[in-house]
Amino acid sequence: MPASSFTVCWPRSLTHAGTLLSRPRPMRDSGTGAPLAVGVIGCGQIARAAHLPLLGRMPGARVAAVADPDAGCRAAAARLAPGAATYADYEQLLDASGIDAVIIAAPSGVHAAAAVAAVERGRHVYLEKPLATALADGRRLLAAWRRAGVVGMTGFNYRFNPLYERACRRLRRGDIGRVTAVRSVFATAPRELAAWKRARASGGGVLLDLGSHHVDLVRHWLGAEVRSVSAAVRSVRAEDDSAALTLELGDGTLVQSLFSLAAVEDDRFELYGERGRLAVDRLASLTVRVDPPVRGPRDRLRALARGAQGALNVGYALRKRRSPLHEPSFAVALAHFVTAARAGTLDAADAPSFEDGYAALAVIVAAEESARSGRSVPVLGLTDVADASSRTPQPISHRRIP
Repeated sequence: MPASSFTVCWPRSLTHAGTLLSRPRPMRDSGTGAPLAVGVIGCGQIARAAHLPLLGRMPGARVAAVADPDAGCRAAAARLAPGAATYADYEQLLDASGIDAVIIAAPSGVHAAAAVAAVERGRHVYLEKPLATALADGRRLLAAWRRAGVVGMTGFNYRFNPLYERACRRLRRGDIGRVTAVRSVFATAPRELAAWKRARASGGGVLLDLGSHHVDLVRHWLGAEVRSVSAAVRSVRAEDDSAALTLELGDGTLVQSLFSLAAVEDDRFELYGERGRLAVDRLASLTVRVDPPVRGPRDRLRALARGAQGALNVGYALRKRRSPLHEPSFAVALAHFVTAARAGTLDAADAPSFEDGYAALAVIVAAEESARSGRSVPVLGLTDVADASSRTPQPISHRRIP
């Protein structure tokens, strides 16, 4: 049964409300030796390919329940989680006793409503990105999360990719000096999309799907917020499935990014600093490359040596090969969440919280406004009054990339 078959059954309306409170306070330590009882909400492709198999063999966790309106998806999930209770409605799962935490992998339009319902019941939440599809819904979730004091982690799993972690360490160590500019590409080959992914109104579009990952990585790596964004969007095979963004960070750094769901498989960064260039390709390389600002014959020889060394990085290659979807970060991210949920607190230094999810969403919403208006748009932070952000998302493909 295709993952798209469950989309029509989730609630479609979200309440626009919420007042920001203080950061979440640590809860009781639930790590008493018993495994964390996890419910999985949404049993589509990503849940069946990554979340359920990983949780099934993860120490300290067990899949206690799954929820999906589609009977075929529920049955497939149940085969991956023997003994788990099954529900057609996620509210039933949340009302069941004995659930400590939930993984929310439902369609994007459901994320905020399901997460609010979960935190209000005291459940720790791992929420696949995006946090929400509108800023007002994101603020409502932040307010509920802060009141509840539970662990709330956004599914920006690529923070935990070994190559990207290495790139982050080298940047923070100052290996290329002060970063002055960034280029990135994140694209996938054309494939059949779930029905909800083909329209922005239901949570689709490349910016929410792929763009939010790179926005999060830029913020995480460089420690700077996005000040403003300019964007152009194009529809090739589905609504808003390709986009070009220029971000200006608070420190003046410029970031140019291309995203597409209708191109080739690609995920890479180039970061330019005053003392060199850092390049990392998540899909095509086994190492992080750092080049000096001026290259001579010796530098070329060193580059060849580094390339040979990368080719011998057998451990990472095997780890990648054996990982679900050939991506090691899924397992690390889920393990981080399980540890945090059992302890009742999230390590904010590394793990993406709901606040990080909101910050990325704010950039995406500003990019969509830029594509509609044809101008650079400031990014609204957590403390900004954003009445305009509560409007219903509109198609933005009329401003086209040449």
